[in-house]
Amino acid sequence: MTINCHGKLIDLSSPKVMGILNITPNSFYDGGKYAEEKSMLSQVEKMLNEGATFIDIGAYSSKPSAEYVTEEEEINRLVPIVKSVLQHFPETLISVDTFRANVAKAGIENGACIINDIAAGSLDENMMETVAELQVPYIMMHMKGNPQTMQSLAQYGNITKEILFYFSEKVAQARSLGINDIIIDPGFGFAKTLEQNFELMNSLELFQILELPILVGISRKSMIYKALETSAEFALNGTTVLNTIALQKNSNILRVHDVKEAIECVKLYQKLSRSLGTQN
Repeated sequence: MTINCHGKLIDLSSPKVMGILNITPNSFYDGGKYAEEKSMLSQVEKMLNEGATFIDIGAYSSKPSAEYVTEEEEINRLVPIVKSVLQHFPETLISVDTFRANVAKAGIENGACIINDIAAGSLDENMMETVAELQVPYIMMHMKGNPQTMQSLAQYGNITKEILFYFSEKVAQARSLGINDIIIDPGFGFAKTLEQNFELMNSLELFQILELPILVGISRKSMIYKALETSAEFALNGTTVLNTIALQKNSNILRVHDVKEAIECVKLYQKLSRSLGTQN
């Protein structure tokens, strides 16, 4: 199970960690923290040294009720950071976190190698054609509505069944356009209630039926800190617990704020898996 990033094949059969770099002033956990280039580069260096395979850069907050950002502003935020990261750390595999085709294209043309789309093409009709044209790996996430409306749309009959159907349609569309490397993200926290998030986590192994790599992004999200009656600041331990469960359910990429702890999850999970293998 591999994806092609700049001609380099990344084997996702061994779980990988994607470090989050939010360059927005209003992200739910680290908004504004990396507004200065020095602090941003320091964080990228830290995540790479701790073992991140990918760095996911987002210039538009997708938290519930996030304020609208113009396409031009998103590009102006994103491109200089992508360039700066690659200038200082040339081997970095950068994922561009955007649902806009023009932003995605600008990111890839300036050195990024993955497109991470929270809407799987639903918010920009040109997105999938752009991905096909660029021939880069495509992370497609499940969401209803947009960041401003999604939390009012959390109605499902059978959430797992509906999301699987959603992905079957999206994957078919992507394949028809010639997109080769597809990663699916169930979209924890997006148009889902607290209970629905845990129901989805509980049935996560069923998504293997799609025969595609699975990305899980639950780092410090409200499904953790609300369940624990705390805040995002104190949700690292809860994140580690659920990341471990996600690995046990065969997730391939953990998207996180805290790379060191996620890498430790992966190492211990692999150690346990090897131990079980030698016993059987």
